[in-house]
Amino acid sequence: MDRSTVDAYEGDAAAQRYVDRRNVYEPERAEQLAAAASGWRIDVGCGPGHYTDLLGSPLVSLDASHAMVRTLRLRHPGATAVQADFTALPFADRALGGAWASKTYQHVAHEALPLALADLQRALRVGAPVRIGVFTGEGSAVTESDDDFPGRLFSWWAPDRLRAVVDGAGFTVDDVAVAGRHVEVVATRARTLPDLVRPGLRVLVCGYNPSLYAADRGVPFARPGNRFWPAAIEAGLVTRDRDSWHAVQHDGVGFTDLVKRATVAADELTAEELQAGLDRVGELSAWLQPAAVCVLGVGGWRRLVDRKAALGWQDRTLGGAPVYVMPNPSGLNASTQHAGFVEHLRNVGSR
Repeated sequence: MDRSTVDAYEGDAAAQRYVDRRNVYEPERAEQLAAAASGWRIDVGCGPGHYTDLLGSPLVSLDASHAMVRTLRLRHPGATAVQADFTALPFADRALGGAWASKTYQHVAHEALPLALADLQRALRVGAPVRIGVFTGEGSAVTESDDDFPGRLFSWWAPDRLRAVVDGAGFTVDDVAVAGRHVEVVATRARTLPDLVRPGLRVLVCGYNPSLYAADRGVPFARPGNRFWPAAIEAGLVTRDRDSWHAVQHDGVGFTDLVKRATVAADELTAEELQAGLDRVGELSAWLQPAAVCVLGVGGWRRLVDRKAALGWQDRTLGGAPVYVMPNPSGLNASTQHAGFVEHLRNVGSR
């Protein structure tokens, strides 16, 4: 996360200034989250604990600033408070039953928000309620010396843009409410996989949609019989088996799907879902600009784009990114063997 923003909140004087000059905003929203959450819920970017008494229990309060955590503990003796980077939560998969993030993720650069929210999705149980509030607007800025807390990064979000990022991160968006300069997304952690994306990817791997098996394990192409990971390792595209987080952070290989809805089989998807998904992936590619998009499954590409398309590089781009289409690596696809998948993945990785 942005270090200068954390530094702006450090020091006892800064923490006390926040206590004195900031107030609870519409407390009923926090109470609604508390009523919907089950088990441990998290206050992401808790500050000095303005919402601690409203979010129910058990509650873990997390902030990147030592001073804020220290002040919260003084104001709320006995509270469970953790100092940590909220873009890399120190919790086990599916450990939490709800998340409150009031004016927290606005301190993350636009391009870094998908991964930050993907990590939040990882730490939440399916069905967990989420409320994410930020300031609405366009662009970003760093506060100057005349601000209460100079040096803070602010990334402003148009409501539709924020909705799309939250949806792509593996949440079902239930509502987007705008009140003045504030926008809040009310969402539920879905049984799906989040987009694992960032700027500068070598390859953005795009499947049809997650299987329920993959969604429950938090890994794309997770089944033991799926040929993607063994072939990707042999091709030199990734360096760890079934570790999609390592792939996006260290190998420059990201993951998304045409449709976020997880199913037992891809034939459950509708033509409308697939077309909307193709448009979504195009917008994602235009935003983050991967060097290439690798679509797994020629049948879907033929159905949506070019009914005569051959395997390999395509004439059509997605958001300006070159597109490579290869066979579906599912174990049910007997027409391509391991060596063929390795060759395709070498081709896409060598561009």
